[in-house]
Amino acid sequence: MKSDPLSWLVSLEGVPSAFASARDGVDVLLRDRGLRRTSPELTAESLLRGAHASAVLEGSGSTFDDVRDGAGDEVAMDAVRLSTELLGLAPLLARAPLQALARMHAVVAGGLPESSRGRPRDAESAARLRDIAQVLSAPTDAPALLVAALVHAELATAAPFPSHNGVVARALERLVIVARGVDEKSLVVPEAAHLELRPAYEGRLRGYAADGAAGVHAWLLYAAEAIGVATEASPLRRS
Repeated sequence: MKSDPLSWLVSLEGVPSAFASARDGVDVLLRDRGLRRTSPELTAESLLRGAHASAVLEGSGSTFDDVRDGAGDEVAMDAVRLSTELLGLAPLLARAPLQALARMHAVVAGGLPESSRGRPRDAESAARLRDIAQVLSAPTDAPALLVAALVHAELATAAPFPSHNGVVARALERLVIVARGVDEKSLVVPEAAHLELRPAYEGRLRGYAADGAAGVHAWLLYAAEAIGVATEASPLRRS
């Protein structure tokens, strides 16, 4: 029997309780505010808010009203295009994560030459993508929210694609949360949390890339905190 490759992360100080609290917050939102009021429109609103926030983090200058009206800049429209296909990729993520990652980039990078869409930049990038896919396919007892946070940071810092790596990384976090049953209707908005917490978000990603185990630890604690903000950003709070 293979050992759990993520067990060391679960043993880091404060990490289990932080993610347990984050999951409790999502469960409370969905149970107390969502069961009788969930609709496809709320899911669409969550995805749109997430796409806008992710695009701003990627450099878009479009407002949310621009995006809602279909008048956003290219980065914003790329993020929206990915959001419209994202939930349909949940089954593919579960059975063939590498294909799902390639498809996500192919969708978001519509402006690139076809030969660059869904393809890693080089051999090293291809290896990093395979590593991320292995994390997604390996059996683990780690919380789903932790796995989502981990692959988000791995993809964002590895930047394996020729463009849109941040948008794909944030979409991947959302997709893992959906595919692993935490928020199947995708009503929390993690991208909005990262935008609201932008200095910490960007700082923790830099630390993840540069500071070894300490950087990973700090990122995970940040990511658990961000889920709390993501629940507050849910359209369920406004419905």
